[in-house]
Amino acid sequence: MWRSRVQRMAFVLAAGLALSTHVEPGPLPPPPGPEQAALRFSPVALNEADPGARRVGALLFLEGWAIAGDNARFGGISTLHVAGGQVIALNDAGTVIRFALPGRGPAQVTLDPLPRGPGTPLRKGNRDTEAMLIEGGSMLVAFERHNMVWRYRLPDLAPLAAARPRTMRRWRTNSGAEAMVRLADGRYLLFEEGRIEGGWSDAVLFAGDPASAATRSVGLRYRRPPGFRVTDAAMLPDGRLLLLHRRFALLEGISASLAVADVRNLRPGAVIEPREIARLEAPLTVDNMEALSVEVENGRTIVWLASDDNFLQLQRTLLLKFALVE
Repeated sequence: MWRSRVQRMAFVLAAGLALSTHVEPGPLPPPPGPEQAALRFSPVALNEADPGARRVGALLFLEGWAIAGDNARFGGISTLHVAGGQVIALNDAGTVIRFALPGRGPAQVTLDPLPRGPGTPLRKGNRDTEAMLIEGGSMLVAFERHNMVWRYRLPDLAPLAAARPRTMRRWRTNSGAEAMVRLADGRYLLFEEGRIEGGWSDAVLFAGDPASAATRSVGLRYRRPPGFRVTDAAMLPDGRLLLLHRRFALLEGISASLAVADVRNLRPGAVIEPREIARLEAPLTVDNMEALSVEVENGRTIVWLASDDNFLQLQRTLLLKFALVE
């Protein structure tokens, strides 16, 4: 994977800086309408030093790509939805990214910045979108620095509702709302990323739509895998919760952890305890893995992972496809 030790160190330092600092630019110009750009899909192996390797924990690697686009708005993917060969992603600058998987459509992407959201003036920090749920013709979006949840109409991204839940207001602005799922019983669960120190993240359980100010919510606790922070979550077909985490260490670089948890019968004050099922770390192909999606394909549970390249040339936008085989 690494062409030289110098290249690896440069990557580690750049990635560490991106993961540990939050540079706030000045006000941005009003977002344009949807733009289209060409995409390049470069196939990647699970282990570039051993192209035949396919198994990591409870995951079977099927295929993957490093994706590049010829528009500066492409990248920074923080949350993901894959279904029927089509991808909807959202980056941490508030841009909705839509494209087809290789062989399922043209190699181009539509980039559509959210026209409205929390905070003024318009700046990247006010569009730091880290979690998303596609529900029919609408999209739920969690904003990390404002710890708000907005609902948008999916076709034109017109806002439909917004709330700043009381149970999320004390979350820190640079480690707040990060992952969101809808449980099998119709309730919603949101996780904060959490501080680097300590092994806990707060979670909030909503009785209904989290974008409605009238929805009741209660606090929970989540025990993260040691050293990792939550980056995304998705529901498995059997009703369990699948969670994605990332870790950065100066000597080891970036790694990712996938864990499952039983979220049936959650009650106020409950502690959610995960069980790790896979870990991606060198020499495996890995980057700043922030996005997770689950679908069922020909009877198999498919797990999609995508990385946030932080809009840096030394990092990559990876899209990896696995089958769950535990």
